[in-house]
Amino acid sequence: MSKLIILEGPDAGAKFSFDSGRLLIGRGDECQIRINQGSISRHHAALTFMGDCWQIEDLNSQNGVFIDGVQISRQRLTSSTRLRLGTINVQFEAGPELQQQAVSASQEAVRSAGAVSMDDIGAIGSMTTSILDEFGRVIIGQKQVAEELLIAIAAGGHCLMIGLPGLAKTLMVSTLAQILQLQFKRVQFTPDLMPSDIIGTDVLDIDEQTGRKNFRFIKGPIFTNMLLADEINRTPPKTQAALLEAMQEKQVTASNQMFKLPPPFFVLATQNPLEQEGTYPLPEAQLDRFMFNILVDYPAAEEEEAIVMATTSRRDIKLRQVLGAEELVRLQAVVRDLPVSPHVVKYATRLVRMTRPGDAEAPDFIRTNIHCGAGPRAAQCLVLGAKARAVLHGRLNVSCSDVRALALPVLRHRIFTNFSADSEGITADTLVNRLLEAVPEPDAKDY
Repeated sequence: MSKLIILEGPDAGAKFSFDSGRLLIGRGDECQIRINQGSISRHHAALTFMGDCWQIEDLNSQNGVFIDGVQISRQRLTSSTRLRLGTINVQFEAGPELQQQAVSASQEAVRSAGAVSMDDIGAIGSMTTSILDEFGRVIIGQKQVAEELLIAIAAGGHCLMIGLPGLAKTLMVSTLAQILQLQFKRVQFTPDLMPSDIIGTDVLDIDEQTGRKNFRFIKGPIFTNMLLADEINRTPPKTQAALLEAMQEKQVTASNQMFKLPPPFFVLATQNPLEQEGTYPLPEAQLDRFMFNILVDYPAAEEEEAIVMATTSRRDIKLRQVLGAEELVRLQAVVRDLPVSPHVVKYATRLVRMTRPGDAEAPDFIRTNIHCGAGPRAAQCLVLGAKARAVLHGRLNVSCSDVRALALPVLRHRIFTNFSADSEGITADTLVNRLLEAVPEPDAKDY
């Protein structure tokens, strides 16, 4: 039988044995593993037997679950592991029935630690098809939006989704979170929302036994895998800026402490393009932190008929979980490790440089209609997105066609039209499409 040993606190030395089922860990009387300490939430975590291993899951606790100093939301336990629940260290000891499986898992991890093979990429391509099929069971149409969301997640980027109300933007994000087994939280951005409503705040904590008082940081909804910032432009810049550090460094600084966010971490923000009264436009620094700007458009006629038919009748869809948080982190590593040819990097960089009206090689229509072009982060997003697109399509080679396919979502929010363009109805999308026609792929000498 497997065991959990409490190493600190008033329950130090206590041992709990188990061989199956689901066990709650916390301060509550109903918990099978009860730890009576102030940093432990009432329902802090859960241990679940998965058939071949035990899995620990953080139940949105205030002070988190840590393995090797890294905060986790869900993690498989296949061998002896030291955990930290709040401020309490505990030891997990795998039972004899799991020891051989732990050795096999370690051997498999060593075998897969080398270069990415064609078989590995082919398997990822099949997995992508399964994810999109599950997504399509709930969301009818919007295939391009689904693929762009998946590419951004595989690349570790954030997305800004712009679309009219009722186009299922929130449902898309929550559906994707279910398929990928990610913790999902939604924050409705309003004019009175404060940074502490997102990051968290300090509260006065009183120890039940000693009566000692101290301040304890209560984590906000940003401590999750997938955060939906709904109508992000309806909150003031002070609150919008609360996301900047989290989006770039994947961490939060509060109460003179630095808190790492659980990997993987994504911000998916939505905006309504129609009603702009009482809104606060996102500053350019924050716009640049979104890898993609995805436009959610009306569905086609036959898709809209299918939507009405499906949503006006009773249905209960059980989504199949295709991927987990750990597998997603490994997928992001595969994307990063995929080699890319210098000519693809040259093409992506040239596209971005041509958006700048001050560049000597910029086309005339750029000089006439743009007052500020894209920065280096745009080229980074183009190349990283192209690599993710190639991997998700089951290909080892990254081509210029991958870069072109992602030029619109990467560049449309990073180039800023001037009054001349606005007065003539020339949009950023129009200019990006003209740029794709004007900028040729690199010559053979660049290969």
